[in-house]
Amino acid sequence: MDLIRPASPLQEDTATSQNAAAQAAAPRAERGGSPRRRRLIVGAAAAMAAGLLVSGCGGGAATQGAEKAAAADPASGASATGSVSICGGKDASGIYKGTAEAFSKANGKVTAKYTEIGATTDEARTQAVQRLEGKSTECDIFVTDVIWTSEFASQGWLVDQTKLVEANKDRLIPSTVETTKYEDKYWASPFFTNAGLVYYQKDKVARPATWQQLYAEAAKAPGNGFVYQGKQYEGLTVNFLEMLYSAGGEVLNDKGEVRIDSPETRKVLDFMRKGLKDGSADRAVLTYNEDPARLAYESGNFGYQRNWPHVYRLLNATALAGSFGVAPLPAWEGGKASGVLGGWNLAISAHSTNQAAAVAFIDFATTPEWQKHVAMDYSQAPVNEAAYSDAAVLEKMPFATELLASVKGAKPRPISPVYPQISQAIYKNVYAVLSGTASTEEAVKKMAEEITTAKASF
Repeated sequence: MDLIRPASPLQEDTATSQNAAAQAAAPRAERGGSPRRRRLIVGAAAAMAAGLLVSGCGGGAATQGAEKAAAADPASGASATGSVSICGGKDASGIYKGTAEAFSKANGKVTAKYTEIGATTDEARTQAVQRLEGKSTECDIFVTDVIWTSEFASQGWLVDQTKLVEANKDRLIPSTVETTKYEDKYWASPFFTNAGLVYYQKDKVARPATWQQLYAEAAKAPGNGFVYQGKQYEGLTVNFLEMLYSAGGEVLNDKGEVRIDSPETRKVLDFMRKGLKDGSADRAVLTYNEDPARLAYESGNFGYQRNWPHVYRLLNATALAGSFGVAPLPAWEGGKASGVLGGWNLAISAHSTNQAAAVAFIDFATTPEWQKHVAMDYSQAPVNEAAYSDAAVLEKMPFATELLASVKGAKPRPISPVYPQISQAIYKNVYAVLSGTASTEEAVKKMAEEITTAKASF
């Protein structure tokens, strides 16, 4: 996420890119492989065609590919030479190319190059899958969305980074490390992270401590309302999970069992629906992703906004500059705050021809010193905790303390190789409740059934 426009993990893709991704996935399923593999690809293609933007995160039984993966040697980076190629999505902020250039200059023995392989999150994923499945040696490192970990690892496409992550663990925020985990191993290294924040108009509403307080304040007067991402897409999954997690609910338990049919899920759905009915939230949120929510808030007609850290700089370029505060996501009454982690990781391709150089690059990108530049130069959220209290960082990112609280309290999305189908089951049924086309009870039952079916397909 750059100071002006983020490479958001929830970036909405066009119908064209969604269809292209689905069409690219379907032929691969037809070419062969195990029945389980074909079902996974076809299921993922269907989910993307229906509008899901990004792919899955861990859970389920490991495939042979994951079990046979090579392991990265943490010591190998010290003697690395040659070149390393990093591939990923559009580098809107310049962070990927900037890190590659800084690494090349600092290392001296290894040169790094960043290659864009997609203009959107979905396109980048499709291009990465094509290269990994085709055993291409073009890319040594893939910049991966935090919710791709399990799918990529379960297919045997990545190098096992367990030893490397453990060697660097003291410099990494624990919640960010969890996004790289699948089957008790680490398959990537965190590069930069992301967590939701609440922006509030200080002259209208109070800094929120709980979701209940926020909604009550928002309903008090015209102009106090709350805007968030309520469109039927991945962003709604995240907004819902932020409340569900803080209310003590879960989608899957530690064993991967479906636990979304719960009193907590019902409470949160009823609460969100009531908020639209009593005017706490404007019904227009049912059409909002990140940018429309931001633009609505910029009109000055609302008191609260839930959005990502990049919005801070954008708001300061509007008439609202100086009038708003930034707060971590609030807690559910009687519970504790819990965000949902976004961000991007660095995964080494199983087909890399220079794994030692890849290790050297990852070591550099995760150092405390470079993580300060992640914040100062590119307005991204560092994966190193010390960076948040650095004076130079605080000058450029004065809400760093609030952001760190959100990141540390955040959890990953449900861990499963069939995450696309799980997320679709969530946002589709949550939207049905909010839009009034289904009752809470109907939606909860259907959500649980669809998630159970999705998990059984792998």
